[in-house]
Amino acid sequence: MISGAHTIVYSRKPEADRAFFKKVLRLPGVDVGGGWLVFGLPPAEVAVHPSSKNNVHELYLMCDDLDAFMAALRRRRVKCTPARDQGYGIFTQITLPGGGKLGVYQPRHARPRSMRPVSRPRRAHSRRKSTTTVR
Repeated sequence: MISGAHTIVYSRKPEADRAFFKKVLRLPGVDVGGGWLVFGLPPAEVAVHPSSKNNVHELYLMCDDLDAFMAALRRRRVKCTPARDQGYGIFTQITLPGGGKLGVYQPRHARPRSMRPVSRPRRAHSRRKSTTTVR
């Protein structure tokens, strides 16, 4: 049974983008060793769109109030594109420190119920540390 999803953001400046996810977006995370941070996300959904080729995937974050989200980012000097009504929701893009773009939108479409997390026993040899303790 599926217990979650792991998303990868590729970056030319991974340390800067990891710091952005931790300090600006305030995502909880763990150091899985060697400075590799893995961040937790809120419940997610996946959609399959038609395409002329396979292996094209996109990541968008969602929020309940895009105006408030953009205002909070502006206070932290993060650039956002002007909000656009896309029909399915109101959309912006933020520029990550590594130069990549990340879409964020306030959905208007129906939302599926979230899957309940499957609890698994932790392995005794796990060396995970919360990013709140990483300096």
